[in-house]
Order: sequence, then structure tokens, then C-alpha cells
Amino acid sequence: MTAYRLHLRRAGSLAAARRALEETLPAYGHVFPADKAAPILVKPNLNANMNALTGNTTDLRLLSALLGVLRDAGYGDLTVGEGTNSGFYRNNIGVIGRLAVDRAAARFGVPVVDLNHAPGRAVPFENGVTAQVAAQALDAALVINLPKLKTHFEAGMSVCLKNLMGCLVGQENKKKTHQSLAANIVNLNAALRPGLHIVDAMVAMEGLGPTRGTPVRCDALVFGENPYLIDLACAKLAGFPADAVRPLAQARKRGLVPPDMIAFVDALDLPLLAGRPFAPPKAGPIASFVHSPKRQKYFLAVRNLALFRYLAGTDWFGALLFKTGLRQDVFCRNEMRLDALRLDREACDACGICQDLCPMGLDPAAVAAAGGHADCIGCLYCFLGCPREAITFHGEQGFLAEQIRQYDTLVRALYGQERGEMGRGREE
Repeated sequence: MTAYRLHLRRAGSLAAARRALEETLPAYGHVFPADKAAPILVKPNLNANMNALTGNTTDLRLLSALLGVLRDAGYGDLTVGEGTNSGFYRNNIGVIGRLAVDRAAARFGVPVVDLNHAPGRAVPFENGVTAQVAAQALDAALVINLPKLKTHFEAGMSVCLKNLMGCLVGQENKKKTHQSLAANIVNLNAALRPGLHIVDAMVAMEGLGPTRGTPVRCDALVFGENPYLIDLACAKLAGFPADAVRPLAQARKRGLVPPDMIAFVDALDLPLLAGRPFAPPKAGPIASFVHSPKRQKYFLAVRNLALFRYLAGTDWFGALLFKTGLRQDVFCRNEMRLDALRLDREACDACGICQDLCPMGLDPAAVAAAGGHADCIGCLYCFLGCPREAITFHGEQGFLAEQIRQYDTLVRALYGQERGEMGRGREE
């Protein structure tokens, strides 16, 4: 029997994420390059401009903790790389900046590269098709994959395997994946072979992911080397049927998920991270009909027509696609302007939740009371997560207004318990 292993760690704050990394990474020391100057690519999941507290994107607390640990260990050639969602790319919307990923990485002297614009090399897809993958991802001595744990209306679930789509160069190459989605995701993993996967389940997503689901607070990280094993284990942690994860089902057909791997995961005493199974990604009737595996190729053919692309770029047609569920995202072109965060002293009860949320390790209540801090990156986790709405936003909300419309109540509810009842990862 092949030796399999994974690690499940609790983490509900920057400090807890850092502690989990320091305790766990030594078990994976063999995947790291012996040369501390060798290039390492950190690949988060930056699907949209909805931040990590919605369950959509990789948590900055995990990213900051990892970059800090790697820098302290002496690794000098680090890059954060991601090719964000095609719709945002097509609309010239900078997801990396909107999510403050560039500002977080800059605190550690680490550059962030949009892989949509990177030089590429061809990798084989189904039916003789080739797609361009960022050469920087292919050439790295180590790729560290930081996927978000979430259900996904097309793939069933998006974890390690699905996250590598962000290594494709630009919209044209991402579209090629959808010609045979599950199979090409497996092909992409065969070409890239990340050495380490750290799944962000600090806040996961259930339901109609990747952008219109419901956030689920799990305060957890999952570590491992084998993406098929980790995705299989994550399905169990979510109480989600592994056979409904389409890339996993495809990998199983190819013998990449052998019976002994399934038996290994079945034997693990893994808890349901949410205390119950995740809700499945049920789309509305129109989207379910169009995106079924049998009909999706026809929708893709229509979507690639010049007229459809023109209409999709208009606000009224985009709103119609969103309403029917054929589009998950709202491509708001209005940028946010943050003038200040301020503290409502009467509302604040000093619960400390904002400290758990801050990816820079600050005390946001104190920062807001003082009128700012040089190390604040404006990620707004504190503003969006405070259950008492004690931290207030001053400026122009811009694109942030859509996240607030969809998720304000849901995100604040995740942290709406008293301090003594919340934050499993804080103490573990």
C-alpha cells in the first residue's frame, strides 16, 4: 500500500495559522528546495473580488502567515501568482488589488504576478487541444497551492485540483478548459504537479459556489502533497459525496484515485467541519439546464460568438445573466476609496474578534480609534466581520457595495458569538 498522509489543523486567526504552519511544515520539509534561492510560487485562489470572509477567496491570514514563515526560513525568491477569473480579466478589473493581496505580500517584500499576462508554454488538453500555462508556474522549484474549500456549481467542489486553473494564461486558455472541464483540470494537474497543498477552510463556502454560496466558518487548514488525496479528504470533511466532485471522478477513472487511497480516507476519523454536511451547489432551473455536462458545449459555442460577447459586456445583459444564474459574478467597474476606518466606541465591547480577523496582526479597534496605522493594508476584514458594526467605513464603497449587499449579514453572523464561545482556532 502507498503511504498517504495529510494534516488537519485548526486556525481561526493569523497567530493560529502561523502556529499551524510552524508545527506542520517540517513534516513536508522534503518538498522544499535545498537551495534557499530557488524560485517558489505561492498560488492562492483569487476567483473574484469577494474577499475571504465570504468563502470565495484565499484568506490573507493564511497567505501572510505562510509568507512570514517562508521568509523567516530564509527562502529568498518567493512570488505570489494567480490568473484571476476570466470575467474580471476581460473587464480589466484588478482582483489582486481589490483583495489587497499585493499590499499584504509587499509587507514581506514578495511580488505578486497576474498569471493572465505571463509568458506561457503549451500543455496538452483533451482532443488534441493545447493550452498555455504560465511558464513561471511550470518552472518554479516548488509550487505551493492555497485553494479555498468551497462547493462549485460546475465542478461539484473546488479545492486543490480546480484551483490550478488560475495558472492558465488569459481568457482564451481558460475557455479551453471548459471544452472538457473535469478531464482538463486533471490534465492541468499532471502538467503542473504542485509540491504542497494547504487548503484554506478558515471560512469555507457551501451552496451555489464559487461566488453565490454561503460562507461557513470552519477555522481549519488541511495540508498534504497529493491533490487527489486532499480533495477526497476535503469532500469527507464537508460531508460532500466524492463522486459528485467531477475532477475527482475523472481522476478515479484514470487510476489516479486508487482503491487503497479511498480506503485510507474512509478509515480516517475526520470531523464534519461545519458539524453537518455542506449544502450542495444547486443552481436555478435555467443555469442547471444550460450547464449540464450534456448541454454545456452548446452554451460555450454561443458564449464565444461575437454578438454574445458584446452583449455580455453591457450592464443590462450582464444583470440578466446574473439574475438567471448563468453568471455568478457582478463586474462592477467602480473602484473603492477608503478614506478612514473609525471606531464607534459605544458599539465596541472589546470582544477581540477584529484582532482574530486582521491578516497583519494588528488591533483594528485601536487602529480605528487612532485614525489609522502604517501597517493597515485596507483589506476591511475587521469592518466586514465585526458583529457589532463597531468599525465604520468612510469613503466610497464602489465595488464593495455588491459584497455588502450579498454577504454583510451572513459574514457578521459568522462572528456573532461572544468571545468565549468563538474562535476554535484561537486557542487550539
